[in-house]
Amino acid sequence: MARVTVEDCVEKVPNRFELVVYAAQRARNISRGEELTVDRDNDKNPVVALREIADETVSLTALRNDLIRSQAREPEPEPVEEEVQDLIPTEQNIFGLQEVSAEEEAADDVRAIEAALTGRARR
Repeated sequence: MARVTVEDCVEKVPNRFELVVYAAQRARNISRGEELTVDRDNDKNPVVALREIADETVSLTALRNDLIRSQAREPEPEPVEEEVQDLIPTEQNIFGLQEVSAEEEAADDVRAIEAALTGRARR
């Protein structure tokens, strides 16, 4: 069989939509590196997948299970209490030092400058 058409495969998989889904999954598997069960003959992966289905060299049950596995989603892990506590803002930084606001820092700078100026004036 040099070229395959959907009509050749419909005998194996009567539902055309199901056939397309199987062929697409098989083409993805081939792209991931699975071994071919028919000669490539310069055909692209979707055509090779259809030829494999028409020749019954791949298991439709295995393709169905592959599809189900690829569509399944794992549940997201529940947050751990410690991680949640780390996200709560505190007045200490990561080093355990007290956080200082920008206003307090500016006020400290002004006091330091005033102290420096009054110290010079006294000399």
